[in-house]
Amino acid sequence: MHLTHSLALALPALAAAQDIQKPLIEQAGDWFNSLRGYIPTTVPSVPAAVKSPVAASAAKIAAAKVVPLTMANYESALTPDPTSAQSPQEWMVFVTGGNKTCGGFCDRLEREWNETAAVLAADPTAPTLAYVDCDKQGVLCSTWMAKPPTIWHIRRPVARADQSTPASTIHVNYFNVTQSTAGDMVALHTGKKYEEGVLYDGWFDPFDGQLAKLGVNKAIGYALFGIGLVPSWAFMIVVSMLSRTIIARRNGPNPAVQQQEAQRRAAGRNAPLGGAPPANE
Repeated sequence: MHLTHSLALALPALAAAQDIQKPLIEQAGDWFNSLRGYIPTTVPSVPAAVKSPVAASAAKIAAAKVVPLTMANYESALTPDPTSAQSPQEWMVFVTGGNKTCGGFCDRLEREWNETAAVLAADPTAPTLAYVDCDKQGVLCSTWMAKPPTIWHIRRPVARADQSTPASTIHVNYFNVTQSTAGDMVALHTGKKYEEGVLYDGWFDPFDGQLAKLGVNKAIGYALFGIGLVPSWAFMIVVSMLSRTIIARRNGPNPAVQQQEAQRRAAGRNAPLGGAPPANE
């Protein structure tokens, strides 16, 4: 009887001693698991107008740290600082859009980008951050041939003493609109994941492409943007008219018309000299 009573008193003490030996994080996990049965499985929906304080703070930091790019400032904003000892200099440009260019699917990624900007703002080695809204800067996106949602990681060397500049390096990184997170975006810098993106070195390279070197990339960007504004039904009408004209030329003129023309020419040759040509039948 005394042994049983002693064991009954000792068990809570042993359990408490075991809990003391556990790390605090494990104890918190145990407490959370014990309370899960009391937590309701259905969570009431939060109105869209109510924003998370964390998201609001991240948006403020992003607004202060992220440079908005336009056709007027993208060249100067992405030009390396010649007085800096760091070369090449790096940028991360988030290409986003609204209902017109992204179908409204970029909203979630914009919140993730704001959190990314808040995290990288505390990293002195982080690249300069910028963004392009293709709904508002359609000409710029057409000039770059940029599609949302993507992040362009740009590395631009500083010009040498002889004023020659090595080629820039651009990696385009694509993101899933439903699954990609701020951690994926941060890893582009911290884990150099940007190197897994698509190396962009075509004619539309905004710095070293052939169109940029010829000075016609902006004109082509305006032209492509203008073509994109033409409604699809107008294209269908033009294509239909061109196809009919091509088919008509390929098949040649109508045989009946050719026969009438031949008869007129023959009648003209058979007419007497100085006389009037025979009347048309």
